[in-house]
Amino acid sequence: MVQSRSPFEIHHILTGLEDTPETEVEVDLCLPEGEGPFGCVIALHGSIGWADHHQDHVNGWIGAGLAVCKVHSFTSRSIDSTVDDQLSVTHAMMLVDAFRTRAVLEQDSRIGKIGIAGWSLGGTVALYSAWSPLIEILGAPFDAHLPFYPAAHLRPEIQTWSDSPILILHGEADDWTPLHFVEGLVPQLPNATLHVYPGAHHSFDCEKEFTWLPKAVHLKKRTARIAKNGHMSGELLLGIRWPLNQRWQRRWVIRILRNRGAHVQGHPTARADSLVRSREFFFKQLC
Repeated sequence: MVQSRSPFEIHHILTGLEDTPETEVEVDLCLPEGEGPFGCVIALHGSIGWADHHQDHVNGWIGAGLAVCKVHSFTSRSIDSTVDDQLSVTHAMMLVDAFRTRAVLEQDSRIGKIGIAGWSLGGTVALYSAWSPLIEILGAPFDAHLPFYPAAHLRPEIQTWSDSPILILHGEADDWTPLHFVEGLVPQLPNATLHVYPGAHHSFDCEKEFTWLPKAVHLKKRTARIAKNGHMSGELLLGIRWPLNQRWQRRWVIRILRNRGAHVQGHPTARADSLVRSREFFFKQLC
């Protein structure tokens, strides 16, 4: 178990993490054969929780000689899924989980360099864990970042980031966490590579048929600003900004905007490539 906290938003990490609820988070550390020290990947699931295609990547990383530490942010908080609300367990909570897990692992003599990977919601964590103001509060930087189809809608006014390499894998046809958010953020990132799979939807690395999730909370075009003082807001109408720091504010926005419904679909070509590409990336950066 790892001691963590449950801030609702990044705002609470930046302005008063010590005042947020404490929690214990379960993690599973899987080691490859050998004596180590091993490069290690901290892995975070998406809004549906842990899935088979996540484990396919995990198995590949372990087979390549990497350790993998799976973080159970949902079940540790008695939550199964956040597809329908995105409020019960947030990326801010998972960010703290990831950095607290890293702090424990760096004390383990079997562990060397530490990277981070995540899918969808977990991908958002893997991406914004490279933002310097969060690193200054939460701990040491990760040695590599691998976000799969992240929600990249957050736009910090402080545009300073870790120099650690970032590989973002995204589907061109993603209508849950659209590609244009990532494309708009990448120019800020000092050492990022965006690899796009033509025609691929959200969860392209799974083996599911084309599936419509009618209640899934998706993104459209609006971004959320993180001001220098940690205040978060989004533009609702022309020139009118709405605060996004509290749960009720986020819930109200979801109801007003009615951003519901998204597709998931496995893409055999993208899946096969991502299994190899992610393994090679982490092997190069962590071993």
